[in-house]
Amino acid sequence: MKSLVVIGFLGSTLDSGKFGPERWNKWRPSVGLAMHEDLRIDRFVMLHGTPHIRLAQHIAKDIASVSPETTLDRHIIDFHDPWDFEEVYGKLLDFTRSYPFDPDVEDYLVHITTGTHVAQICLFLLSEARYLPGRLLQTQPHRGAPSGAPGSWNVIDLDLSRYDSIATRFAAVSAESTSFLKSGIDTRNAAFNHLIDEIEQVAVRSTAPVLLMGPTGAGKSQLARRIYELKRSRHQLKGAFVEVNCATLKGDGAMSALFGHKKGAFTGAAADRLGLLRTADTGMLFLDEIGELGLDEQAMILRAIEDKCFLPVGADKESASDFQLIAGTNRDLGRAVAEGRFRDDLFARLNLWTFALPGLADRREDIAPNLDYELDRFAEREGSRVTFNKEARDRYLAFAAGRAALWQGNFRDLAASVTRMATFSPKGRIDVECVDAEIGRLARLWSAGSAGQADDLDDLLDPGMIEALDPFDRVQLAHVVAVCRRSRSLSEAGRTLFAMSRTRRASANDADRLRKYLARFGLEWSQLAG
Repeated sequence: MKSLVVIGFLGSTLDSGKFGPERWNKWRPSVGLAMHEDLRIDRFVMLHGTPHIRLAQHIAKDIASVSPETTLDRHIIDFHDPWDFEEVYGKLLDFTRSYPFDPDVEDYLVHITTGTHVAQICLFLLSEARYLPGRLLQTQPHRGAPSGAPGSWNVIDLDLSRYDSIATRFAAVSAESTSFLKSGIDTRNAAFNHLIDEIEQVAVRSTAPVLLMGPTGAGKSQLARRIYELKRSRHQLKGAFVEVNCATLKGDGAMSALFGHKKGAFTGAAADRLGLLRTADTGMLFLDEIGELGLDEQAMILRAIEDKCFLPVGADKESASDFQLIAGTNRDLGRAVAEGRFRDDLFARLNLWTFALPGLADRREDIAPNLDYELDRFAEREGSRVTFNKEARDRYLAFAAGRAALWQGNFRDLAASVTRMATFSPKGRIDVECVDAEIGRLARLWSAGSAGQADDLDDLLDPGMIEALDPFDRVQLAHVVAVCRRSRSLSEAGRTLFAMSRTRRASANDADRLRKYLARFGLEWSQLAG
């Protein structure tokens, strides 16, 4: 059987008192520990300072009188300031590193009832980090018991997996956070749900920049705001959420908008301007479409991220701002770096936490819950609840989840579609006729977009070959080319293009199918890859 060792501070207040017989009428936690019949202590490692040597000697004698089998091992640790967290933690850490722990032959209990609150916190942290290889021990007097009674004791195991109720609560809190990031939408796409789980962990445990990649309308802006609100609810941020679309920052005004300016810095600068970075101090800055920034602005953004300071336009003194950054882009920043349009050092700084949000066409199983979400948003916005009848809902979902629905604008297309149908249903019920009309509108919208995409074939095929293509083949090929250009590999493009048919095949070689399709038009993957 292992020996039991208790480690704890001498209680300079709780263990003190007159040294006459009346001392036994008071609950003293260090002495009380040795009086429990169901807690046999083989060694008591008592920590105390030089000013309390005399008290320690008296307590040692009392422990020996009630528990002769307990060996007392006193260690002197002097604190210049016992309320200085850094000093207390450092000296206790030194103690743990020098003490000859032997967990194979001894069990350790760390008594956290005595000592200053700072000391108790440090003992907890050192136990949690396993510098003190033991469990926590709490003691307290029994209410209504005689004054000199030993009180009660309780052992706390820091392995939270042993506490089902706590583990269940932690899991529920984590699930609540991920649901919050998804705006409460019960999404079904496994890859997207896993992505949100990762983002939730990063959001609450990291202050490093986050890069959200994905096509326009994939939800980058909404997710960024949700991350901000989650961090603010955890008291990790107190400042504002500042959002800017970098595509709108052009020319000389970009520097002023981002970094501010001093009065008179340029023509028209009639007053000082803080700038967006300064406004985001202690909060979050969301730079959407960061790939649109010029190289000079990128350099200053990088310095602001790393040094928390920047130089406003026309200023001779730097401004400081401690903000957390989320960047969004629908561009391939790696490709932009290779082409010299994006700084490699800024990309490296942003690339620690990179998350690629899929478009709606890649999450067709999530259309139904997002449809309900958009109906709720319409009701909240317009004050009017609109619903589908069953046949109309089934028809809309059949179209929306089918391959004919391109969802080029992603969730923006879906939101606009719901708004149109709800607006054209003044009686509060969307019927089949309304759905059929909306399907026609979407088809015309996407057809126009695909026709524009077809023009992208001009740099791939000679004019004669393009003229020989049927309109159907031309639109289809343009879509395939667009998917290839935004995919990282031939296999990824194949998985996207053959997402439905591949589930019905015993074995699928999507890359080979796509390679053969491209070959029909004299095209190779190398011509399309970024």
